[in-house]
Amino acid sequence: MSALGLGLIAALCWGFHDICIRFLSQKVPISAALFTVLVAGLVFHTTLTIARGDFHALPAGAIWLSLGAGVFFVIASYGLYYAFQRGPVRLVAPLIASFPILSVGVAMVQGQPVGLYQWIAVLGIVCGVGIVATLSDTDDDASPPKGRTILYALIAAVGFAGTFAMGQAAADISHEMSTILVTRVLALTLVFGVTLIMKQTFWPGRAALPWLMAMGVADGIALLCVLSAGNLPNPQYAAVTSSMFGLLTIVLAWVFLRERMSAYQWGGCVIAFGGVGYLAL
Repeated sequence: MSALGLGLIAALCWGFHDICIRFLSQKVPISAALFTVLVAGLVFHTTLTIARGDFHALPAGAIWLSLGAGVFFVIASYGLYYAFQRGPVRLVAPLIASFPILSVGVAMVQGQPVGLYQWIAVLGIVCGVGIVATLSDTDDDASPPKGRTILYALIAAVGFAGTFAMGQAAADISHEMSTILVTRVLALTLVFGVTLIMKQTFWPGRAALPWLMAMGVADGIALLCVLSAGNLPNPQYAAVTSSMFGLLTIVLAWVFLRERMSAYQWGGCVIAFGGVGYLAL
């Protein structure tokens, strides 16, 4: 499968994952939700690795890159969960989905050519996100002030860009299953430590548990798809295409959570994700 196809599968999985976050984060402590999702993701990945017999020793360089990806993944996860907890989705999703700008920048630093039309697409992403962000506060909107929400969403975007860049680099010189296993073990360890230090709860409640487990599996599939693209041509396209999850999340929030969208905000989303789509071509 191509990097583009893997990215599309990841987008579907993360779209489901993120709309669940928006719903559950209003009822479940962030610490418990994130810990449960990471446990479910690790169990899924470990089971798949055992079933496939895909245990491989990693060279030192791949280990360090995988650990770095784990740190960035935790940063991205906390930013993602806190951003979606505050909402609204129409503001958060385009901001987080703007991480392809960083992915393209990293590719350029690594010596890959970036053409004029690609930079125009990047500018389109920035403009589209700006339109949605500017119009997201209204007098009758129950969401918190958008300043901190934007900060959390941008932290998540940087975290995801770092996760994909380092994870794909590790997979390129070793093996994606072992790479992701190291990344997930470190991420879970860090979240466990933070939860203990902050004296927060690990239990999300019985009602939320099945949804969080499903989110963990979806997140596991998505991360596996994106990092598996590391040994394919144009691996950055998987990260770029996967960011289309944002449009799916916005549509789901509009349908199921009744979040309002003005015509101008829909236009901003179309511009932003049109830019993302062009970068994926």
